[in-house]
Amino acid sequence: MLTFEESRRELTALADGLPRGIFRELNGGIVLLPDTVWDDHGLLILGEYHTDPYGLGRYITIYYGSLQEAFHGLPPAAFRDELRDVLYHELTHHVEDLAGDNLLDIQDELDIKGYLDDEW
Repeated sequence: MLTFEESRRELTALADGLPRGIFRELNGGIVLLPDTVWDDHGLLILGEYHTDPYGLGRYITIYYGSLQEAFHGLPPAAFRDELRDVLYHELTHHVEDLAGDNLLDIQDELDIKGYLDDEW
């Protein structure tokens, strides 16, 4: 697993390797927080895409504590892969938002419903 600081550096490196156009209007940037966050169903939230027209605008939050909780036993390379997947997932929300699309939101809801149905 990576430390918080190593994860921050990894996110910076991942973002630096992407085309600049992906970040258009992502004026609040990408924020890594140490928090562990759960949704109303008791599922971990690894990252979120936010649109706040009255404050920061569009931004991404990734929760290091949630990643730790979900992937605490992974070696560093596998943890990097998970971190990358969360970043790319949230950036996909951003790109879809710019395009006026919400297919990933719908898919996320279906995935959560499927997971909860399997659990019960």
